[in-house]
Amino acid sequence: MAGTIDARLSELGLTLPDAPAPAANYVPFVRTGDLLFVSGQISQGPAGLIKGRLGETMDVAEGAEAARRCGLSLLAQARAALGGDLDRLVRVVKLGGFVNSTPDFTDQPKVINGCSDLMVAVFGEAGRHARAAVSAPALPLGVAVEIEAVFQVA
Repeated sequence: MAGTIDARLSELGLTLPDAPAPAANYVPFVRTGDLLFVSGQISQGPAGLIKGRLGETMDVAEGAEAARRCGLSLLAQARAALGGDLDRLVRVVKLGGFVNSTPDFTDQPKVINGCSDLMVAVFGEAGRHARAAVSAPALPLGVAVEIEAVFQVA
């Protein structure tokens, strides 16, 4: 039934941002068959970009919130790709998370949990996914986190 996911987002007190425009020569999403590939979304909130480096200027909780914000942008892109109907999203297949962190920082999985936990909260069992959580010495525009996604769609 249409609007189920929107109702769940509302229950959780979440509002999706507008789908961010690409910053370079790529598209925000590609659909092939029943798979929707969403380009990496960088950490940004209502106040702008969420910048920082885990293990240096940010702690795990701040990083997880940045990852959660990436997740909201991923859902905004999926909504745009699906003509505004998130109920066409069948499951979250995979997340690929990149964390701007120092060489000795090893809690990348805890940071990316911010996005993973969001997907499970919104989609339940269909939000459980395969995942990568890796360190990067720097990310575009100095952001703390970037996450890409693969969704199965109807």
